[in-house]
Amino acid sequence: MMANAAAVPEIRPLSHSTRVVLEGGSIDVNGRGTLLTTEECLLGKVQQRNPGMTRADYEKLFADYFGASHTIWLGKGIFGDDTHGHVDDLTRFVAPDTVVTMVENNPKDVNHKPLRDNLLRLRSARDQAGKPLNIVELPMPGPVVFERRRLPTSYANFYIANGIVLAPVFNDPNDRIALNTLAALFPTREVVPIYSGDLIWGLGALHCMTQQQPEC
Repeated sequence: MMANAAAVPEIRPLSHSTRVVLEGGSIDVNGRGTLLTTEECLLGKVQQRNPGMTRADYEKLFADYFGASHTIWLGKGIFGDDTHGHVDDLTRFVAPDTVVTMVENNPKDVNHKPLRDNLLRLRSARDQAGKPLNIVELPMPGPVVFERRRLPTSYANFYIANGIVLAPVFNDPNDRIALNTLAALFPTREVVPIYSGDLIWGLGALHCMTQQQPEC
């Protein structure tokens, strides 16, 4: 276990005396007290992580264990996501007051409406200080289908590391837009494109397959 390897105590969050299941991709934080998540992932009945936990229960958990006293709830995730709503395919903090969020401009695409609804929620959302968010839109890559199944491709599944940002690309015309946007948002980091067409067959990309480890 990582806790044993790092010689640090293991913390097991509880809610109503029951251990809580929470994947890293289901939340994103700004480091100042605001957390992003989705209703589909944590409150939906499909692939239910913590039966019986309410919105208020989660918000108390986030405040108690993460110091995140303010939660922004988005709606649904992108189509094809087997996690049913992980926010790391939707919307990510890139600064304490700024998020990037995926949008689908084709009104006939299955992702158009849920991503539009999430954008509207973000526009009315406030951070922990009651201030509106700066919102940067990223276009979705074109559909990728494998064995008649739509795969969950998204530029939001990037990974922020020391000095670099690993960015998924899919040999799509929107790759360049995504890379240029991320480069402008992370001027002190090198944005490294990584072709993720093969990774996405496993229904995830760079953020899904990594986990940050703080320096001890």
